[in-house]
Amino acid sequence: MTSAIHPTPTDRYPTATSTLQARTEHDIQARLEAHKASPQEHTPDGPVLQRNAHLQFLLRNLVQGFPARYMSQDASQPWLFFWTLQGFSVLSVGLDEQTRQRSINTIMALQHPLGGFGGGPGQSPHLLPTYASVCALAIVGRNGDNGGWDQIDRKKMYDLFMSLKQPDGSFLVSHHGEVDVRGIYCLLTVATLLDILTPELVAGTPEFIASCQTYEGGFGSASFPDWALANDGQIQDASAPRPPLGEAHGGYTFCAAASWILLQPYVKTYYPAKGLPTPTINYAGLLRWLTQMQGLEIELGGFKGRTNKLVDGCYSWWVGGCVALVEGFLGIGKSAEGEGDDGADGEHAWADVDDSLFSRKALQEYVLIAGQHSAGGLVDKPPKPADAYHTLYCLSGLSAAQHHVVPSDDRRADLLKAWQDPTDSSGDLAAQVRKLAFVDTLCWKEDEGTAKYFGGATNRVNATHLLTNLTATHAEGMMAHFYNQTLPRKGAKA
Repeated sequence: MTSAIHPTPTDRYPTATSTLQARTEHDIQARLEAHKASPQEHTPDGPVLQRNAHLQFLLRNLVQGFPARYMSQDASQPWLFFWTLQGFSVLSVGLDEQTRQRSINTIMALQHPLGGFGGGPGQSPHLLPTYASVCALAIVGRNGDNGGWDQIDRKKMYDLFMSLKQPDGSFLVSHHGEVDVRGIYCLLTVATLLDILTPELVAGTPEFIASCQTYEGGFGSASFPDWALANDGQIQDASAPRPPLGEAHGGYTFCAAASWILLQPYVKTYYPAKGLPTPTINYAGLLRWLTQMQGLEIELGGFKGRTNKLVDGCYSWWVGGCVALVEGFLGIGKSAEGEGDDGADGEHAWADVDDSLFSRKALQEYVLIAGQHSAGGLVDKPPKPADAYHTLYCLSGLSAAQHHVVPSDDRRADLLKAWQDPTDSSGDLAAQVRKLAFVDTLCWKEDEGTAKYFGGATNRVNATHLLTNLTATHAEGMMAHFYNQTLPRKGAKA
């Protein structure tokens, strides 16, 4: 950091927004000075990840139970599990067998008789807690009796998904619920992990996702549902514009972009086979909006979720992770297979030019300095308290900034070569989509030699699979089981 850091310019006509921005900048800079003065938090190499404090924070929540202030999260119980369990995974910590089994039993008690998972015992099935439940089971579950995986009723889950499908390709998040791209992302991730992604399920969904992109380049929550429907509810004109609902937002944008990538096995297969024009999104506008959400130097390079809003630790993942995701999908900054830097642990790599579209160093700086709470856990911004949500998404954003995860051509070729199809259904459209869903999802791999750890390699966290926000090991294990495939051994190079 330089000694002269300028605040965000103002027009000298203060508003509630500009006053809050100035206060936030002051709080962040005060936290920076306190951080530098503490030898436990800041060494000559840079800021220190307080790993043990965060582990204790997560462990208290899991073993002793969440504090009373989490009562408002009664309908989000699977999320509390996922945030905690994935926090352990990012920090490279395993769980004992008793804790794993208790977690499995608790999560499975939330499976609804109609399919999917509810937010709590006896609660209606909902796409968001279904994602959180399945991802939590990817972490702690296993195949076999009482392992969770084989107790998931995939037939009923698929039927639930189809019952939530709308004529325009979107999905309700629950019966009598609303349409939201976050729910669509949750559905597509679960369908991909559990091998229930079909052309029937996602018909029209790419067009709907594209319709949610706003003039800024990011994505809103949905688009107007009755854009071109006749009285009988059928689409009249597929080319009619669907105005997006709401402004571009970091959470919606990540979910829309990840959904778009998860849909590519269907897009690349269905539209050419039917001779239809392939739907698309504005990638340049998306990347422009994403990169503009990174904060200034006085904000330590954190990310904000909307234009002219405050930086927030969770957007380290929702926006910072989304930049990394789109970069990887488009092949931006990807080294040639087998090429990288000098192969060091990344401690001294900052002298090189960072060819990412966002400052990976600055994002790590925000998480490590502004994001860590002295009592453990991570936060939105100082002086706010730590919570399970921000703890995970700060850590996931830190992971996205440390590791350059991209689709590997070599890994993709190995997965294709190892693919087993005893029915020889290569000419079937659904079978092609299934195969590509498996291969395209699992070919994401860390680009060797490109890791960069601000503060030194002791701050390293595990690489995160950018599409699922699981570690690659957990995503691979669950998908190999449900697709009945044997994964080829990973080579030494991406």
